[in-house]
Amino acid sequence: MDVLGLIPARGGSKGIPRKNLKPFCGKPLLAWTLEAAQASGVCRRIILSTDDPEIAEVGRAYGAETPFLRPGDLADDRTPTAPVIRHAVEWLKEHEGWMPDAVMVLEPTAPARQPVHLREAARLFQRHDVESVVSVSKAPHHYVPQKLLQLRGDGTVTGIDGTAIRRMVHRRQDLPTYYAFNGLLFACKPQLLFQEPPTLWGKHVMAYVMDRKYSLDLDDPEDWAVAESRFQRLLEAERNTLREVGAGDAS
Repeated sequence: MDVLGLIPARGGSKGIPRKNLKPFCGKPLLAWTLEAAQASGVCRRIILSTDDPEIAEVGRAYGAETPFLRPGDLADDRTPTAPVIRHAVEWLKEHEGWMPDAVMVLEPTAPARQPVHLREAARLFQRHDVESVVSVSKAPHHYVPQKLLQLRGDGTVTGIDGTAIRRMVHRRQDLPTYYAFNGLLFACKPQLLFQEPPTLWGKHVMAYVMDRKYSLDLDDPEDWAVAESRFQRLLEAERNTLREVGAGDAS
């Protein structure tokens, strides 16, 4: 299966200016996604879609192809993801005559993504008759619908559907399990991108369930130091696991 790894990284960022180039644990944030994509061995090509020449230059330094600059009208903070991905696929088809079997979207704001995650998601895509795959993580129990509250005009609270607090489910063990998008990867058949409007989501979407520890919030400046600390702990845990595996093989 020919997989296009597509990394969208526009120059503008209101929450954290120049976020995609900002140093994160010793490298530009963008670099972590590019290195994971390369190490996975999944992607026949890794394309960086950006409107920013400096981001394109850094992307090339870390192994990305940058055959085009994204048009400015597709680099607004209100631009949906699907038209951005369609632009890249259309460009490759029109200028190089190449159409991938699948497109895997890897947003650079998820630096904790590991090569194995790409391999496992690609395996799901191949083994099941689906048009889309999306990474998800288990939602924290205090964020599930049965625990969410609405604040009323008089200052009192109820469940989101008006349920009285005393009638809500309060024991974690009694709550159902829910999942949420974690933003680490999306994959789809390219034909979906040429629908009107373009979409990443087919009729059947396969969930790739991941541990929540790989999801880092990088929306505000206050998130940065916390995310770096969590990421460094994660990297050390991964290194320790590899050392233990190596020691086991040696014995």
